[in-house]
Amino acid sequence: TTATEIPMPALSRLRAALSAPVDAASLVAFRVAFGLLMCASVIRFAARGWIHELYVAPEFHFHYWGFGWVEPLPAAGMVAVFAALGVLALLVAAGVAYRPAIALFFVLFTYVELLDKATYLNHYYFISVVSLLMIALPIGRATGRAPAWALGALRLQIGLVYVFAGVAKLRPDWLLHAQPLRLWLPPHADFPVLGPLFRLPWTPYAMSWAGALFDLTIPFLLLYRRTRPLAYLAVLGFHGLTGALFPIGMFPWIMTCAALIFFPPDWPRRLWRRLSPGTCPERPVLSTTFSPPPRLLLAALALHFALQLALPLRRLAYPGDTAWTEEAFRFAWQVMLVEKIGAVTYRVRDPATGRERRIDPEPRLTLQQAKQMAFQPDMILEYAHHLAAEHPGAEVRADAFVTYNGRPNARLIDPTVDLARERDTLAPKPWILPAPPRP
Repeated sequence: TTATEIPMPALSRLRAALSAPVDAASLVAFRVAFGLLMCASVIRFAARGWIHELYVAPEFHFHYWGFGWVEPLPAAGMVAVFAALGVLALLVAAGVAYRPAIALFFVLFTYVELLDKATYLNHYYFISVVSLLMIALPIGRATGRAPAWALGALRLQIGLVYVFAGVAKLRPDWLLHAQPLRLWLPPHADFPVLGPLFRLPWTPYAMSWAGALFDLTIPFLLLYRRTRPLAYLAVLGFHGLTGALFPIGMFPWIMTCAALIFFPPDWPRRLWRRLSPGTCPERPVLSTTFSPPPRLLLAALALHFALQLALPLRRLAYPGDTAWTEEAFRFAWQVMLVEKIGAVTYRVRDPATGRERRIDPEPRLTLQQAKQMAFQPDMILEYAHHLAAEHPGAEVRADAFVTYNGRPNARLIDPTVDLARERDTLAPKPWILPAPPRP
């Protein structure tokens, strides 16, 4: 042997860094905030009658690709699912039976979100993804310490949401034409204080560029000590303003709390010490390291984040404007990028007799379903298959017209294609017509 120190292999150094102890206070605060916000969301959802409206009343449900077997329970069953979600959220917040509670919460919440594609929202997907990640996190009890990988995993997940939301805004409609903010802001001219600015022609452009810059930089500005205070003020302003202007539910509250994970891990302990001197527990001793994370756990985390990278980037595999075609649009953090209004009718033709009838799907769908289906090709296709099942052997074609980010009304679907013979796959759909040019 020699006195020269043998370098530790890169993987061993990485595992050592991941197992280093950090103060668990911010992770516990995240767990508590997540549980309380989820419980509040369940109560809000039930109080507005959305359980019955979205999952019990509809005669037909739009399914996600590969999940056509997922169906809603009867009314009492759906109420029980939401009641269970509320109780599980409180257990998560309290840290009681944490892992079983968060695992079952993930399963039930994801089940509800798979019931109908018409109810998709980015923040519902965010809740599913974060609750899945939280199953792996050792934050069930306030032990004072946690491994660094737990904090890093949450920061990475939330950072990816912001960054990909910013990347999605790097498109001509958002940056060069300030769409859809040019359509959305003028109706809010009576908004307190800022309302008159929304009438000015330059305001949508300024807000579009500011929104893209915010999303692309905010995780990094929150991590850096010198910029953190102003960055969090920007978080409060950004999410507060978007929540006040647009109907996006709990999303501003969720992201405002989630952004705190970028603060130093002991921030709740220091805040409590300032608010209640002498009552805060002592800062935990961090000298002892945790055991390195098992390889199976590292593999699971690697797979999780590989998917979180691949899903937003998959739109590069599709031709044309994916905000128009909706291909690879979901699960990609493409937040508030489009204003689309559509109308669709079907032509059902009996090839034996040549007789054709027009069918308006709206009376048989909920308002939410009809609104979403009218501009989403995969939903138009699924309902065409439903009509084909009702009329065996019939040809089904769609006359679908959509207005998109201020463009003229244009056809979305090739009207000559028999949708009853088309299949929903992950491949690009040639029967979706190109987006109309901007005048």
